[in-house]
Amino acid sequence: MTRPIEAIISLANLQHNFSVVRRLTPGARIMAVVKANAYGHGAVRVAGALAPLADAFGVASLEEAVELRDAGIDKPIVLLSGVFGRAEMREVARYGLGTVIHCAEQLQILLDTQLCQPIDVWLKLDTGMHRLGFTPDGFRQAAARLRTAEQVANRVFLSHLACADNSSEDLNERQLTTFRNTIDELGVRSGDGLSLANSAALLTRPDMHFDWVRPGVMLYGVNPLSGEVPLPEGVELRPVMTLHSRIVALQTVPAGESVGYGEGWRAPGLLNSSSTSPSRIAVVAAGYGDGYPRHARNGCPVLVNGRPAAIAGRVSMDLLTVALGDDQQAKVGDTVTLWGEGLAVESIAAYSETIAYELLTGVNQRVKFSYE
Repeated sequence: MTRPIEAIISLANLQHNFSVVRRLTPGARIMAVVKANAYGHGAVRVAGALAPLADAFGVASLEEAVELRDAGIDKPIVLLSGVFGRAEMREVARYGLGTVIHCAEQLQILLDTQLCQPIDVWLKLDTGMHRLGFTPDGFRQAAARLRTAEQVANRVFLSHLACADNSSEDLNERQLTTFRNTIDELGVRSGDGLSLANSAALLTRPDMHFDWVRPGVMLYGVNPLSGEVPLPEGVELRPVMTLHSRIVALQTVPAGESVGYGEGWRAPGLLNSSSTSPSRIAVVAAGYGDGYPRHARNGCPVLVNGRPAAIAGRVSMDLLTVALGDDQQAKVGDTVTLWGEGLAVESIAAYSETIAYELLTGVNQRVKFSYE
């Protein structure tokens, strides 16, 4: 029998979230970022649902791009990390893709490779994140070389923000200033193909929208702003993935007895006390072998048939245990929501000392995926 853990993907919620992006950026084109299997949601199905709406798709690798092309996605697709050799550059042209160029080595690969057709090049400027991108001087030199290169169809100029999720960070202003100054020195203006805003900047910084915005995690219903910062007024993002499983066993644990590996949780009351009621524990078919976070600590919320409950004890590979409290209705076979509708994945991430991105991309092939 198939294990009952399942990820239900709401394509309607995905399209709703895209409509939020469109409303916030009416003058910009939208690159929907679907790297890492669309943040764990299934790249082919997600791109198929967004293909009538998006202006382009962003992926991390050639393999991710080819998967979409082979599935019939004909919108522009851009390799956000670029290519790693001349053979890959030729494949970019063969599949009609675009690519980021972020260093001198990639630029030389492009200029040294004969292509079957010109490609769109997204030239990346390092404005302060210091991960990928040319220095301002190197960027100006690269832009000049691309201007007359026969391999290039169109140029787009982009950078990436390091702290957009925290609007109070000074680095945001420094990056914007560097981007504007460098672009101005090239004589490029908005409308010529500029891109800076990710999900967080899209929500909070209209002055960073330029010609292309690149929403990622917000498309999947996750608040990209740091900490407990709420979404701007009037913005509603809906969860796209709901991960749920079922109760496979119930245990009655006497006061003072422990649950799970390492005695990670103990039933309230003194050991062998007859004055304290035993605790009712539900055993759920989900664990870190499915992608649920092992480090989710005691108290991490779940929903049992829509009613609040909490993890009690260590998450194991295949199972987790839930303290039912006063809930006397729960029974074997009942649905347990691990995140999604009614239970934000961000709250699970906080209890697990990680981020929602890691949880969503970590759901693996042991989990059945359903689309609605």
